Amino acid sequence: MKRITFSLLFAIGICWGVYAQQKISAFEVDLKSKGASIAPDMWGLFFEDINFAADGGLYAEMIKNYSFEFPSPFMGWQRIQEQGAMGYHYTKPHLDESKNKKFLQMQRLNEEGVFGMSNAGFRGMAVKANANYRLTFMARIAKGENLSLKAQLAKGRNILADVNIEGLTRDWQEYEVMLTASETADQVNFKILLEGEGELDIDMISLFPEDTWKGRKRGLRKDIVQLLADMNPGFLRFPGGCIVEGFDLENRYQWKNTIGEMKDRGTMINRWNIEFAHRNAPDYFQSFGLGFFEYFQLAEDLGAEPLPILSCGLACQYNSGEIVPLDMLDEYVQDALDLIEFANGSVETAWGAKRAAMGHPEPFDLKYIGVGNENWGPQYIERADVFEKAIKSAYPEMIIVSTSGPSPDGHEFDYLWKELTARNAELIDEHYYKSPEWFLESARRYDNYDRNGPKVFAGEYAAHSTTEKDALKKNNWEAALSEAAFMTGLERNADIVRLASYAPLLAHVDGWQWAPDMIWFDNLGVYATPNYYVQKLFSTNPGTHTATITANGNTVAGEDGMYASATIDEKAKEIIFKIVNTNAEIRAFDIKFSGNVKGKNATWIELQSDQLDVAHSLKEPKKIAPEEKSVEIQKRVVKTELKPYSVNVFRVKL
Repeated sequence: MKRITFSLLFAIGICWGVYAQQKISAFEVDLKSKGASIAPDMWGLFFEDINFAADGGLYAEMIKNYSFEFPSPFMGWQRIQEQGAMGYHYTKPHLDESKNKKFLQMQRLNEEGVFGMSNAGFRGMAVKANANYRLTFMARIAKGENLSLKAQLAKGRNILADVNIEGLTRDWQEYEVMLTASETADQVNFKILLEGEGELDIDMISLFPEDTWKGRKRGLRKDIVQLLADMNPGFLRFPGGCIVEGFDLENRYQWKNTIGEMKDRGTMINRWNIEFAHRNAPDYFQSFGLGFFEYFQLAEDLGAEPLPILSCGLACQYNSGEIVPLDMLDEYVQDALDLIEFANGSVETAWGAKRAAMGHPEPFDLKYIGVGNENWGPQYIERADVFEKAIKSAYPEMIIVSTSGPSPDGHEFDYLWKELTARNAELIDEHYYKSPEWFLESARRYDNYDRNGPKVFAGEYAAHSTTEKDALKKNNWEAALSEAAFMTGLERNADIVRLASYAPLLAHVDGWQWAPDMIWFDNLGVYATPNYYVQKLFSTNPGTHTATITANGNTVAGEDGMYASATIDEKAKEIIFKIVNTNAEIRAFDIKFSGNVKGKNATWIELQSDQLDVAHSLKEPKKIAPEEKSVEIQKRVVKTELKPYSVNVFRVKL
């Protein structure tokens, strides 16, 4: 029923917006006028550890609770005691000052049968045929002689890989071996088996595919990062999101706990562990193997500007709303200053030296820093003032991102915009998770923003299709199409909208808490949604300046069910224009150029489906994908027919 309503609204001539509906017969593209500059990093990525996006997702660690630091230290593990084997397992404390507080002791009382521990990973574990998997761990013999270990990957009784580890000593040593899988399989278990009578202490049991992104040890999933790289993103915002705030201040994200050696990073419950009653995830924790150094490194790999967001001393106001008194805010402010030094400081500085020790002596060239996430009220403004004064005093060139709260309108939104405008804020982060209709109606949202006021960071947005009635709101074409229409408004107002990113980015098909999400994966594979392809069309066809595309003398943002924007790419010497047809019928147009163009053909990229409820899956990952073709230019005119429910990008040589 929703789909019928969506198409009929346009078919009967109702305009989404305040402008009267006019039938469009032609678009006029002005080749001579060059408008506002478009930020080269305008279209980017927002990352948050929700939906098992980090541990169990982008971060390629395969073993859950690898260091036994969860509050229930054996969560993720099971004891193996078969064929007459006898023994026990315990956790014991480390006596040093590291954040790795516990280790496992396996006590074997006889030499019969099979004894050890198994781990099923994150919603399962998967391996690929002939691929290598790097196992590392720390171990020492506590009692006994000639103890050895056997490591296995198994699916039921079928052993897919195994290796023997001998030469264990009475001192803590690190061991590294490779396991090679004999076949591709999901729902695999990892096993570590003790052979010989005695006691063995073991810790930091870690398993990674050898084939990670850029081949890095303890690295990232190559298939997921490749999809991100293919978008050519301008920036990477991290680590969230509500992760930044925490449900209380103790649970907030603290970047200093995420750098250095793994034993110094600790573990923390993920706030999405218990946030949604219908999607509880009691085994959802953060190991911080994917930490701030790795975020900066990933941004560098992607050619994206890093954009870290830090706590301003306010816990999530939907949860505890815990607040740090202003006279106790120094620690939080110092964290921000130290982070800038970690990113940009020379190797002679304290935090720059820590970055260099992790393998990156060159600065990361950080330009942005965010203060707070979705906070609101005078309490936020008071704290933002303190942060801005301190940051600008030490780093006057740093661009500070402020928050406008969790909603795109209402009392709190209006209050924050008024206060932040009075303070000459540089970038204000707006968030909107709304229906497709809202996105269509809001394509002119920024047309009347004050050109001399703060710039906008559209930091989190996604259309939530109302055709989906269950908790799992699919990334269907209705949502993606409406986002494309809205994004033409962002692009047309690039002098106001400085940065923009869809959210959330990643979700495990068996471990999600929030939907929709741009990229979905399981332990074997990954797929991009229609929303991903819309984002990619904009991020890989950006331009350097806005240009004018009109119909009947007016910009187009809903008239006749059409949405359009145009840019000039001075480097490629092209004009790029995007036209979104939200109608259920074909629309035939002349596209006229007010000036000379080069060549007889234009490049035309089309993203289209006749079905608004179509969505992708692991089995059908490309029901909707861009199709590139050529269209003829005759006497500065392109005659074209735009398919129903289509997003179209044209590139014309100047």
